[in-house]
Amino acid sequence: MSEEAEFDTQGVVKKFLFLNRKAPYGTIYALEILESVLIAAAFEQDISVAFVDDGVFQIKKGQDTKEVGMKNFSPTYRALAGYDIEKLYVERESMEARGLKEDDFLVKVQVIGRDELASLIDAQDVVITG
Repeated sequence: MSEEAEFDTQGVVKKFLFLNRKAPYGTIYALEILESVLIAAAFEQDISVAFVDDGVFQIKKGQDTKEVGMKNFSPTYRALAGYDIEKLYVERESMEARGLKEDDFLVKVQVIGRDELASLIDAQDVVITG
């Protein structure tokens, strides 16, 4: 590969949205999405993370995983700010349907409606769901 070709690919920043739809435990989806978020951040991409449906439980305070025999990985969400990942969204309808409030979350989130979420999705280069 020539130096010119290498230069052309340097510095390209894509807008990634990680759309978390699954409950935090019982499948590997939530943990894999979290790991993908951290990997994308290491490559200095423009990262947004949204929590919808049962995905809102991934960032709920007070998770106790002893009964399911899995390690509680929810504290890792607090580390996202250290990776400059500050665009965290919760879909209002999903939150309310599950009886949650903004204060129930481990991290600071922006609560947005379904229409705002659709606009956010449309504005991305890459959307990864899990």
